[in-house]
Amino acid sequence: MAEENKENTNGKAQHEDEEVIHDVTPVSGMYQNWFLDYASYVILERAVPAVEDGFKPVQRRIMHALKEMDDGRFNKVANVIGQTMQYHPHGDASIGDAMVNIGQKDLLIETQGNWGDIRTGDSAAAPRYIEARLSKFALDVVYNPQTTEWQLSYDGRKKEPVTLPVKFPLLLAQGVEGIAVGLSTKILPHNFCELIKGSIDVLKGKKPKLYPDFPTGGMADFSEYNEGLRGGKIKVRAKIEEYDKKTLVIKDIPFGTTTTSLIDSIIKANDKGKIKIKQVIDNTAKDIEILVSLAPGQSPDITIDALYAFTDCEVSISPNACVIIDDKPHFIGVNEMLKLSTEQTVDLLTQELEIKKAELMEKILFSSLEKIFIENRIYRDIEECETWEAVIKTIDKGLDPFKEQFYREITEEDIVKLTEIKIKRISKFDTFKADELLKKLQDELAETEHHLANIVDFAIAYFSHLLEKYGKGRERKTEIKSFESIDTTIVAANNQKLYVNRKDGFVGYGLKKDEFVTDCSDLDDIIVIRRDGKCMVSRISDKLFMGKDILHVGVWKKGDERMTYNLIYVDGKTGRSMAKRFNVKAITRDKEYDLTKGNANSRVHYLTANPNGEAELVTVKLTSGAKARKKVFEFDFADLDIKGRGAGGNIVTKYPVRKIELKAEGVSTLSGLDLWYDTSIGRLNREERGKYLGKFNGEDNVLVIYKDGSYELTSYELTNRYDPSKIVLIERFDPETVISTVYYDGDSKNYYIKRFKIETTSIDKKFEFISEASGSKLVVVSTSKNPHIEVEVVKGKGKEKETEKLAMQALIDVKGWKAMGNRLSQHSVKKVQLVEPDPEEVAPEESDSGEANDNPSTEKGKEAPKSADSKKDKEGGDFGVGATIELDF
Repeated sequence: MAEENKENTNGKAQHEDEEVIHDVTPVSGMYQNWFLDYASYVILERAVPAVEDGFKPVQRRIMHALKEMDDGRFNKVANVIGQTMQYHPHGDASIGDAMVNIGQKDLLIETQGNWGDIRTGDSAAAPRYIEARLSKFALDVVYNPQTTEWQLSYDGRKKEPVTLPVKFPLLLAQGVEGIAVGLSTKILPHNFCELIKGSIDVLKGKKPKLYPDFPTGGMADFSEYNEGLRGGKIKVRAKIEEYDKKTLVIKDIPFGTTTTSLIDSIIKANDKGKIKIKQVIDNTAKDIEILVSLAPGQSPDITIDALYAFTDCEVSISPNACVIIDDKPHFIGVNEMLKLSTEQTVDLLTQELEIKKAELMEKILFSSLEKIFIENRIYRDIEECETWEAVIKTIDKGLDPFKEQFYREITEEDIVKLTEIKIKRISKFDTFKADELLKKLQDELAETEHHLANIVDFAIAYFSHLLEKYGKGRERKTEIKSFESIDTTIVAANNQKLYVNRKDGFVGYGLKKDEFVTDCSDLDDIIVIRRDGKCMVSRISDKLFMGKDILHVGVWKKGDERMTYNLIYVDGKTGRSMAKRFNVKAITRDKEYDLTKGNANSRVHYLTANPNGEAELVTVKLTSGAKARKKVFEFDFADLDIKGRGAGGNIVTKYPVRKIELKAEGVSTLSGLDLWYDTSIGRLNREERGKYLGKFNGEDNVLVIYKDGSYELTSYELTNRYDPSKIVLIERFDPETVISTVYYDGDSKNYYIKRFKIETTSIDKKFEFISEASGSKLVVVSTSKNPHIEVEVVKGKGKEKETEKLAMQALIDVKGWKAMGNRLSQHSVKKVQLVEPDPEEVAPEESDSGEANDNPSTEKGKEAPKSADSKKDKEGGDFGVGATIELDF
């Protein structure tokens, strides 16, 4: 009995297991099928746009509803939402959000009321308060019922378009973002005019260059755009300018940010100590204006870099171009999208022309039938017909002699239309007007056939017409630039103080009771050199043990070739004192490096850290028991070459040293810094990019001359920022350089010439050297020793033009920088340009090549280092020899 019960129990358990397995099977099937169905639905019906018209389904339904409601007047958005819900299976909120998104792009929908602001992040008013209607552009390019493919709506009650027949690369113009199941899409908006020009290039067989253009403006580096494909990247920056020495102004913001989020990121960076500011004021109204007040002692240039490095003033955007093609998601580049859109536009234009051709042929056919019917009085032959069939037969028989001239057979329907002509029309029939109408229709048909035969030219004309009609006011807003990488350790504000406990070997910003070393940031690396000749670099922290008996501690900069350490140590094995000079340009953090020969008991006698490679003179004192005849002597570090940190050094003495003292401060043994000016980004550099400025030492400055007729002296810090669009000339400043210039005076309406030297010494302050009258402008400027100009003037009543070539130094002596100068000519001046002097006029002190030495920083007999970009060397941002300046009258 027990066995039977056991068997029954096991059987029951087995049966239950089988039921459980049976229940699991459909779940896996449901997961496999239903989830894939859901993912497919989200991708195709909600998140990813179709390549044909660039719309997601909800956007397409909104546009269809707007067209159905269109009567030229504005409609409440709430009404549009209600109309759209006939086609859209989801709620009103999703429709409203999508419609606001389209309206804010200011292309397809004309808006009325508060539609929000993408710049500030303000949301739109409720749908019952705002209104919309289709724009003229949308009516022109989005709709055509004759070329639209239709399908039933989700409930089968209405017809809606499968895709709209858009004859424009709308997807690229508006951009789109969407997250589906398993994939996402992010296509950035592009410039309206550039897209049209790009389509024209595609039709002409050229490869277009497309870069995004954001409605928020700003500046962007598209060097890694990669046609919008996955893996590409764009850096977008706000436009930040110097309002004054204590205030910065932000005029444009990066795409994807708002003024609110930008200000929050600035405040957050300030709270963390990355930047130092007093306050941020948002004055945004019609235009963006955010004022950033700097804390005392903060450099505007470094703060601008810090804003880019630590706040949303610079953002990185990763595009991911994904579209639906033939009911499947495809990842394709923007150039391919433009090509597909252009080809579709050509196809739609072809369809429209074919439809127009068919309509014209039908009109011509019926007009011809009508003319034959009336002129040949066929209508009288039917007067005696007693049946409808007889009427049709009689008219058909009357048309028999003329049927061969028609492009198709005459049907009963055509004959019925003839019977519908009113007697009044027959009585007033004018053969001449009928012939004119036929001629007009035939000309129109010939034109249509010509367009079909030359469809590419027709499409180019179509795009050109769009550009002419709608392109005004849609110029590029985002400036295309190249950005240099910002070293965060350089631009980070000094938000910490570095302390050291030399005896116990602790370093950090938390040791406030110990010795203060320097201000620093929490991103800095700290270098320590100990008495035992060991060197180590570590990231700064609150408290860090770096070894006892610390001699030197400071902030370490990677790749710093100027910081030079002068060291004398005693070798533990031989007892000799060795001297060396070295840099520490590259290290591994938290690894100890031996600056001696590595022998036990080696000790450091003397150590200095010199930011500009200074080499001092020291006095070496030996012990009283030393056998040397001369127990006190001098040692000059200038006699040593700068080598790597691993070098053993030169022998100072083999006798025991008692003390080493500084006798005289040293001067730098390093040559000047070779600097270049990169015109593309407006920064100084040491990488040979752009125009060579020369060697800079000590108190040297940079001379900058601006297009507005002012000059400025600046330091040669690599963190300085210059605006290439405003600069005429930039070079190393030489107090003996004479500046020769021609300018137009707005008061007297005359042209003046002046030559002067820079007499001011203030740094980072602009000085106007031309007339301050309204309308005054700089025409030419040169720092050459013997500049020549070519002046075109109009003489006499006959207004004959004459051209003179003049040496500027022969026209006027050197005067003060505030002097007005001399009038250039008594006649009316039309054109002024710098030109090369004649060989016989070249001064002896000028170069043998016959060209004036425009770069005073180049030493005589030495050639400036060649730039890696020779083309940029010639650009320099100034008018240059041979530049022509057209004057407006």
